[in-house]
Amino acid sequence: MTVSTEGSAAVRPVPPSGPAANAPGSSKASDADRAPRRTPRSRGGLLLLEAAVAFAAALVLPLLARGFKLNPLNRIAQVSGLAAIQLRFALVGLLFIGAVVLAMRLRGGRHFDLATRLAAAALAGLASGFVAAGAVVALLGTPWPMFGLNGDSGRIVEWAHAVANGQPSGSPVYPPMPLYTLGYYAEWFHGGNTAYAFKDLQILGAAAFGPLVYLAWRMLLSPVRALAFGVVPAFALIDSYKPYSQTVLVLLIPVLVAMVVALRRSGTESWRPLLLKGAGFGAVLGVLFLTYSGWFLWSAAGVLFAALLYFPWKTGRLKGAAFMGSALAAFLVVAGRYLMVMLKEGQTTKDYNFRFDNFTDPAYYLMWRTDMPGKVGDWPPPGEFGGVGLFALLTFVCLGAAIWLGLRKPLVVTIAAMFISAWVMRMYIASHMYETQTVQLYTRTNNQLLYCGLILCALVAHLVSLKLAERRTASGATAPADGEPSAPAAGRTGFPGREGAVIGTLCALLLLLGTVSSSMSDRYMPAQDGTYRILPWVSHTIRQQDGTCPKFAPKGECSKDGDQSWLSYIR
Repeated sequence: MTVSTEGSAAVRPVPPSGPAANAPGSSKASDADRAPRRTPRSRGGLLLLEAAVAFAAALVLPLLARGFKLNPLNRIAQVSGLAAIQLRFALVGLLFIGAVVLAMRLRGGRHFDLATRLAAAALAGLASGFVAAGAVVALLGTPWPMFGLNGDSGRIVEWAHAVANGQPSGSPVYPPMPLYTLGYYAEWFHGGNTAYAFKDLQILGAAAFGPLVYLAWRMLLSPVRALAFGVVPAFALIDSYKPYSQTVLVLLIPVLVAMVVALRRSGTESWRPLLLKGAGFGAVLGVLFLTYSGWFLWSAAGVLFAALLYFPWKTGRLKGAAFMGSALAAFLVVAGRYLMVMLKEGQTTKDYNFRFDNFTDPAYYLMWRTDMPGKVGDWPPPGEFGGVGLFALLTFVCLGAAIWLGLRKPLVVTIAAMFISAWVMRMYIASHMYETQTVQLYTRTNNQLLYCGLILCALVAHLVSLKLAERRTASGATAPADGEPSAPAAGRTGFPGREGAVIGTLCALLLLLGTVSSSMSDRYMPAQDGTYRILPWVSHTIRQQDGTCPKFAPKGECSKDGDQSWLSYIR
C-alpha cells in the first residue's frame, strides 16, 4: 500500500551518460553504488526493518524508567526523572546518528541511505518512548491508570470489563476497538483486571505513537522528511492519558492523503493491484474508525472534495470507481456494523457537558487547555495583531503559501481541505450551541486544526526544498537519493553535500523532539494544581484492591475514590 506523491521526492532527472558520468571525483558513480534500483520486495523489507527499529526504540526508555528510584510526587524527583530520561534519549539517539556518520565514511557511503532510514525510524520511536517513560515515572508505585476509576478512565475501565464478559458497554456509540483491546489484554495479562491493565495500555499506547505516525507518513515521504514534516508536528498532540484518540487523528491524515494520491493514479493501474490497494485502504480506515470516529466527521467534507477533484475522470473512470468500491467494501466489512450503530444512535446522543473551552473565542484553536485547565488568567492569550498572535499569523501565511506552492499536489490540497472542513464544522456546531444547549465535542476540532496547520507549515519548507533541488539539478547537481536534498556537482554550486544536510537535520530533530517530549511528559507529572497533573496524582491516592495504599500515597493515606479535589476546578 506504499505510495508517494509526485511532490514528495525531489525531481529525479535522467542521469548523464558518457565519460563525465564516471570521471574520477564524480559523485554520480558513488550515488549509483550506494542507491541501487530496488524491487518492491526489497522496499517492503526495508520498511519492515524500519518498523522493527522504530517499535524497539519506543520501548527502550519506558523499560529503563521502570528502574528509577524516586518519589514521583516530589517535584525535585520529577525533574531528576525527566533529566534521566532526556540523558538516555540523547545518548541512544546520538548512537544512531553516529552510525549515519560512520556509514558516510565507510565503503564510499554505500550504506548511508540504510543508516539514515534506521536513524529516522529510531528517533521517531525514541521520542514517543520518552513520553511513555514520563508516564512510567508519573505512575511509579501505583498499579492504577491515570485518574484511577474517575472520569473517562473509570468509564473506559467499566465498559471494557463489560464487553470482555460478553455484556454490552455503557455507551453503544463509544468506539469499540479500545474497549475490546483493553478487555482482552486484561484477560491475558492481568486476570481480567481492566483497571490495572489500562495503566499498561496508557504507557504502551504513548510509546507506539511515534512509530505509527512515522510509518504512516512513509507512504508519502522519504525517511528524514517523514520524521521532520509528519512526526514532529504530531508531537503537539501526543497524549498518555487516552493515547488512542490522538493517534487516530495523526494517522488518519496521511492515510487519507495517500488514498487520494492512489485514487488519482488508479486510472492507469492494473486491476489486481488496484483492487488490493483499495481494499487495503478501506480496511485500515475501518480499524481507525473503530478506534475513534470523531475525526472522520470533521474530515469528511474536505476528503470528499479532494476525492472528486482527483478522481480519474479522463484516464479511467471505471478503475477509479472500482478502487473506491473496493475501499468501501473493505471498510464496511471491518466497521459496517459500528457505522450503522453510529447512524442510528448518534442522532439521539447529545453532549450537554460544557467545558472550559466552550466559554472562549471559538476562532481560537492554537492551544487547548484541556477539560481541567487549572488556574487561568486572560484566555485566549492576547495577540500582537488585533488580538491574534504571531503564531496564528504564521499558520495562516503557511496555509496560503502551501496552496500557492502545491496547488497541483494532492498532498497539500487534501490537508488544506481537511483544515477548512474542520473549521466549517466547528463553527456550524458552535453556532447552534445556544439554541440546542449541546456541545457535541466541537472543541475537539482544536487538535485537527492545529495538526493540519502545523503540517502545512512544514510542507512549505518541504516544497521550497524541492524547488531548490530542482534548480540545483538544473544547474548541474546530482540527482537526489530517496527524496533527500541533492548533492551538488563539484564546483557547480555553493550548496553543502547531501550527507551533511541529513546529519545536521537529524541532530536538530533529536534536540527538538527531546525538548518537546520532555514538555509533554512534564504536564503529566503528579500535582494538585487542577491541570492534567491531577490525573496521576489521583492514581496515587486510591486504595489498592488488596486494601493497602500505593507506595507513595501522600502521608500514607488513601481512599476508595482517591483525592477528589479536582472537582473544585471544574467550571
